[in-house]
Amino acid sequence: MKKMFMMAAAGVLAVSLTACGGNQKSATESVNAGAEKTEAQKTEASQEKKETEGKAEEKHMTMTWWGNQVRNERTEAALDLYSEENPGVTFDSQPAEWNDYWVKLNTAAGSGELPDLVQMDYKYLAQFVDSNSLVDLTPYMDDGTIDTSNINPSTLDQGKIGDKIYAVSLGLNAPAMFYNKTLTDQLGIEIKDNMSMDEFISICKEIYEKSGVQTTIAYNDGENFIEYMMRDQGYVLFENGKLGVPGPEPLEKFFALYEQGVKEGWHVSPDIYAERTLGSVEQQPMVYGGEAWCQFNYSNQLTAVEKTAKEGIGFEVGITTWPADHPEKANYLKPSQFISLSVDSKNPEEAAKVINYFTNSQECNDILLAERGVPISSVVAADTAEKLDDVNKRIVNYINDVVTPACSKINPPSPDGTSEVLKVIDQLEEKVCYGEMTAEEAAKQLFEEGNKILGSK
Repeated sequence: MKKMFMMAAAGVLAVSLTACGGNQKSATESVNAGAEKTEAQKTEASQEKKETEGKAEEKHMTMTWWGNQVRNERTEAALDLYSEENPGVTFDSQPAEWNDYWVKLNTAAGSGELPDLVQMDYKYLAQFVDSNSLVDLTPYMDDGTIDTSNINPSTLDQGKIGDKIYAVSLGLNAPAMFYNKTLTDQLGIEIKDNMSMDEFISICKEIYEKSGVQTTIAYNDGENFIEYMMRDQGYVLFENGKLGVPGPEPLEKFFALYEQGVKEGWHVSPDIYAERTLGSVEQQPMVYGGEAWCQFNYSNQLTAVEKTAKEGIGFEVGITTWPADHPEKANYLKPSQFISLSVDSKNPEEAAKVINYFTNSQECNDILLAERGVPISSVVAADTAEKLDDVNKRIVNYINDVVTPACSKINPPSPDGTSEVLKVIDQLEEKVCYGEMTAEEAAKQLFEEGNKILGSK
């Protein structure tokens, strides 16, 4: 309007002066002056337009994940690179420890304030989909925003609920038991892959008798291990509306392991966890205080464990399978974690591009270096493998040579109500470790409460 007004004013002034027979030079100067002001207004308007367009291109996004310090540093470096390659795009990083992560995420989902990009676990995927918290990524795959040409369809299916894909795997991994190889070598004890439960218990006792070093079995973080033990017996722990076991007896074997270990002295006391962050890889008794000789994690966490072990007590970390009587039933390959797009994202198209970046950018994966697991793009995986350090090469070899030949399909995503049942498992496990109830009593209570919780969903 300002520009139109100035042009109109200049024209009216020139016409009126000419019609009156006034000074022609004065009229020309007036017109030129008006024109100069008009050009100035054009320049100002053009500058305002550029600034407005620049502001429109600014996209601020949040990304949240759980993990360790190694993951935090690498993820933030990868996001910084994305910002450099895409001017105007900035990120607010929101890392957290495992237990705190899910509390915060559920709170954010309930208030409609989920971050744009959410690291998602296979166990909770169905629950967040059911609560309409995640976006179907299929349209972004169909239009090529997320390139899936080098991804095995079965890997993509891991993030599928119904006929829609809500999550893309950030890497493949498997259950892994890390152990103090320096200690076991000194004691002359061989740790073999795919050991049975009886063999594992025998080793726990022998190490304790010879060195006084105890064992920890995913204390208050045993949700994955109890599922593993049920798989070993041929059961899927969580089914829609009920637990997938016929009675308390299979569950009792899980609690009995803790009960036996604490009574016989070879399992650490639960007291040592009082001032530690449960679920933290770096605060496990093996690497934090040297109270234990092993810890139960996943293969991709070897990087963080190895780093902590070297910086702390200083020992070589070994990797093997979790104990099971039927490894081919119990063991599995799983997405280490997914990346999902939340329904609360203000920039969904750009967020989808970030998912593609994590999946297909070699430059991004040169920073991440398989810390979250083996990349799902065959092209990226092959190129990354050549650049891995010895620790990550061990992870790849463990996946390919130890787990893959003796494993079975992963359980379906857990149904709604699973998180509530897991809280009950942790509470009962704690009571068993403190001697407040027997393994038999804990199993019966879990069977009753678990079925009640799942049946009400």
